[in-house]
Amino acid sequence: MNAGMSEGINEGMNEGFDAGIDDGTADRTSDGTADHRPGRPAGPIVDLQLDRAHSSRIYDYFLGGKTNFLADRMAAGSVLSVFPSALIAARINREFMHRATRALVKAGMRQFLDIGTGIPTPPNLHDIAQGIAPDARIVYTDNDPIVLAHAAALLLSTPEGRTAYVQSDVNDPEAILAAPQLRHTLDLREPVALSLNALMHFVTDDGRDRAHAIVDTLKSALPSGSTLAMTHATPDFGPGTMEKIVEIYRGAGTVLQFRSRGEFLRFFDGWELLAPGVALPHQWRPDRPEDATYVADAEAGCYAAVARKP
Repeated sequence: MNAGMSEGINEGMNEGFDAGIDDGTADRTSDGTADHRPGRPAGPIVDLQLDRAHSSRIYDYFLGGKTNFLADRMAAGSVLSVFPSALIAARINREFMHRATRALVKAGMRQFLDIGTGIPTPPNLHDIAQGIAPDARIVYTDNDPIVLAHAAALLLSTPEGRTAYVQSDVNDPEAILAAPQLRHTLDLREPVALSLNALMHFVTDDGRDRAHAIVDTLKSALPSGSTLAMTHATPDFGPGTMEKIVEIYRGAGTVLQFRSRGEFLRFFDGWELLAPGVALPHQWRPDRPEDATYVADAEAGCYAAVARKP
């Protein structure tokens, strides 16, 4: 583990640390969203399993966040030992989300569905979208209870817009699409910008092509004009290193499947790729020309693209 990695461990790491989590059973306001006013009863107590590494908290560490714990830092340290550029890869992935969101809002998109949200790290997707279009509506989803524990940061919408959070797993796309929070926030008859950043490599195919089937289910539920923004780790630039990362995550209890450029491209079948097509995250419409060259392909280790439904 890198020097200083264990500094500042949260005091809440004691065994049995729990948090009041709204799992959908909390009292609701008239529009169906959870009532988080002071004094209202919280949802049931949920064990956050802080003794186990979780992908969202490992990613939070890579981004310089503070919502990560000893197990997460140990796993992150193992990844950094074989892939020192993990911090760079996480940052350019996050920056891609910022640029893609800005581009889509400027192109007229006003509804966003961000699956695999992760722990809030400002600026979040709604900060970007509503900063340009205050009436934008955003639904976040994740399967990590600790993300829900911090979801208040994701629900600070502008008065003109709306944000909501759904505690759900991408492996059950039908449940996400049917969630009352989503239905009260988004109009699925109008275009929706679907965001699947650094998510689908956590879905293994198990010989059934599950990842592509999940994305196809989500795509088919969205109308013409909808978009898909996505990043995905790949073994194309360093297969040996990426295999070691797979083993590290497996040892921490999380399965991974990194995919080739061709496999990544299949997620967009039937949709029209926006320029520049499939690229490394920092090379997708960089803010400055020099931003497209400061990271080597092997350091990025990831593909990115945005497509629109005809």
